[in-house]
Amino acid sequence: MLSQITSYGFSGIDGFCVQVEVDVSGGLPCYETVGLPDASVRESKERVRAAIKNCGMEYPNARITISLAPADMRKEGAMYDLPIALGLLTATGQLPQTPVSESLFVGELALNGRIRGVAGVLPMLISARASGVKRAILPADNAEEAAYIEGIDIFPVTDIADAAALIKDGFTRAACPHKAWRASDVRYQTDFSDIKGQQGAKRAAEVAAAGGHNLLLVGTPGSGKTMLARAIPGILPALTFEEAIQITKIHSVTGMLKGGSGVVSERPFREYGASG
Repeated sequence: MLSQITSYGFSGIDGFCVQVEVDVSGGLPCYETVGLPDASVRESKERVRAAIKNCGMEYPNARITISLAPADMRKEGAMYDLPIALGLLTATGQLPQTPVSESLFVGELALNGRIRGVAGVLPMLISARASGVKRAILPADNAEEAAYIEGIDIFPVTDIADAAALIKDGFTRAACPHKAWRASDVRYQTDFSDIKGQQGAKRAAEVAAAGGHNLLLVGTPGSGKTMLARAIPGILPALTFEEAIQITKIHSVTGMLKGGSGVVSERPFREYGASG
């Protein structure tokens, strides 16, 4: 039996649709993944098998073929674990196919069936919304960043059993509430009010920030150069929602959104060590 699950991947900071096609047929038991999968995608075989069995569901003892379309684009990461597992369950009749066909699924599986967070959820959802997708099922760890994307219903799930129950119930569960963007909530860790003295240096930083100029800070170690530099984002104009989304997309695909943080609200600061 054949099933098809919609998922998404990302290239750079943009998402693209991936159709996960699962075919379960008679013959000697084997498992084959096609569609330019990388090593982490090919290794999903063992994660999916263990996760399905440890959640009390039946793993098919048959010939299994997984196709990730479009076949000419490289598929990377473990975000296809959940759609592959649900594809196997729908192909074997353990889950209904109709509600699944209207949804997007991403998530990495642990061997006990728990669904782990993945990188790149934000660009995936933005691209999915533009393509007309109305519903996304994703790890609970990614719910915070996903909640800022309006126009698409977000259903966080914790494990395969939770995702299966959601599908069987026809998505009657309430979707995750969306969050509103408020630039006034931003609080920087280092502020100009924390710097005592250094009036000339602070004035130079204000001029550089206002005019978009370069700034060279020279002084003895411990004189406050780094602290002053870290305080500069606090005197820049507040981020617009579009700017915050662009910054968060970069953080999302690089895995820098830790601890369930949502949209990045602070202007980024980068510092690099110098030698010589």
